[in-house]
Amino acid sequence: MTITAALVLYVVLWFLSLLVALPIRVRTQAESGDVVPGTPSSAPEDPMLGRKVIWVTAISLLLWVAICSVILWGGITMRDLDFWGRMG
Repeated sequence: MTITAALVLYVVLWFLSLLVALPIRVRTQAESGDVVPGTPSSAPEDPMLGRKVIWVTAISLLLWVAICSVILWGGITMRDLDFWGRMG
């Protein structure tokens, strides 16, 4: 695994984790009863982005370490994942 591949893997995991974490525990302005004029009532009141970025960074780092260790260990190869025998 090259350094570039490791960085790309981490960035992909980070963004996927962020997309999963963004809608968690979000209250809309309509739910809180305080709609700011000029914004839709479905806009988040406090998205807690700082806290979510920290959690996403930690979780994606753990996933990255696990996936990189499996790749570098070499115990699981593409042939092991060939369930339908298409690799010949």
